[in-house]
Amino acid sequence: MDFLCYHRDRQGSLPLRMDLLEAHWSYMDGYAEEMIARGPTLADDGETPTGSVHILGLPDPATARAFAFDEPGYQAGVYRDVLLRRWRNLLGRTMWDFPGGRTGGHRFLVLGLAPKGPGELTLPADRDELIAFGPLLSDDGAAWLGTAALLRAPDPQTARAVLAAHAYAELEVHPWQFGGRS
Repeated sequence: MDFLCYHRDRQGSLPLRMDLLEAHWSYMDGYAEEMIARGPTLADDGETPTGSVHILGLPDPATARAFAFDEPGYQAGVYRDVLLRRWRNLLGRTMWDFPGGRTGGHRFLVLGLAPKGPGELTLPADRDELIAFGPLLSDDGAAWLGTAALLRAPDPQTARAVLAAHAYAELEVHPWQFGGRS
């Protein structure tokens, strides 16, 4: 089973986050084999972290919750909240398989929350700039709760267009970059 975990930083927690960076990376190193994608969301300046995204394969929802809530930054109070959802990898690859590589261009996390009406999510026709894409699901995988995409785009408006705004109660776009050790 795949899961998306998005830790959102608490206001004013940047110094604590930086103090715990090595502990965070060491913790994530323990999940290297399970990782599909990882990296920080960023403020509009493109440098200041605002959150931390991890998409990974884990055996069950209980293990995913342990992953999210045992993370050193969470334990120390860096984050204000955590979005944790089952996820389905519609691209069938990891971010390391993205043909566009780790650098070059602007990267974004796009979240479409609370889909309006029933339906099945389909991949956009143009997949060249998609790094990761899939539905956010209930723990049992039966209910579609939203969509998450990591992609390269020239600007936030173009990134937002990967999801149809009218199909969701809320759309979020966050600058994002490839994470992990270089």
